[in-house]
Amino acid sequence: MKNLFLTFALVLTTLFSFAQDKSSTITVTIDNVTSDKGTVKLSLHTADTFMKGKGLMTAESEIKDGKITVTFENVESGDYAIIAFHDANSNDKMDFRDNGMPLESYGVSNNSMSFGPPNYDDAKFTVADKDLELNIRF
Repeated sequence: MKNLFLTFALVLTTLFSFAQDKSSTITVTIDNVTSDKGTVKLSLHTADTFMKGKGLMTAESEIKDGKITVTFENVESGDYAIIAFHDANSNDKMDFRDNGMPLESYGVSNNSMSFGPPNYDDAKFTVADKDLELNIRF
């Protein structure tokens, strides 16, 4: 009985040691920022958080020659969307005109740009078992 228990414990230990981490890395590049002033802020969202508040993960990058690259690590499998904006005046928020139009450049994953606010279904992408590289255009 003792040998059976030890064998079972060894099998379980071996199975758990071969279990793979199901998280991925998302690398985002934006290469058309209009100036190197300020920073670019990005946030990773699910359908529940998109355009409703803080994302699941956030990142910020300085701009070099109109380009930034940011990495989101340990992203679990699922559907997500990314929102990015150029905080040109470094006030930690997106600025708008009186009529509600943005004063600062922005973009979303899949580069879906329509009139009005971004739509999650147009911007969403799926994270599975491999790393992703995305390019967002402003």
